[in-house]
Amino acid sequence: MRMVFRIRGIAAVLMLGCCAGAWAQAQPCVEVTVNGERTPSYDCLTEKMRPPASARAPDAAQPGLASEAIVQRPSNELGLFNRAATGHRMGNTFGTSVYPQRPPPVAPSSPLITRQ
Repeated sequence: MRMVFRIRGIAAVLMLGCCAGAWAQAQPCVEVTVNGERTPSYDCLTEKMRPPASARAPDAAQPGLASEAIVQRPSNELGLFNRAATGHRMGNTFGTSVYPQRPPPVAPSSPLITRQ
């Protein structure tokens, strides 16, 4: 009789182990509605958007996302504001005027007429 209980106990433990693994993989996202406003579970959404884990060596470097590569690029390469380039373009009026510094216009003169 004790043997039967022991076998049943072992079978129950094994079944719980199998079910727990399946439950951890297929955990659903929970959305909460309060006063008519839906609030999604951001932890679950983050897990869904994470790239799938590939089989690789444990000591291998973590592959970066495409957005991480974009962040490392310089701002002028992305077409964004660059303080040094804007300061060079504006000249000494940078921070004081909206008009860029330009040299004074040259008065036109004829090479045929000389001044006396």
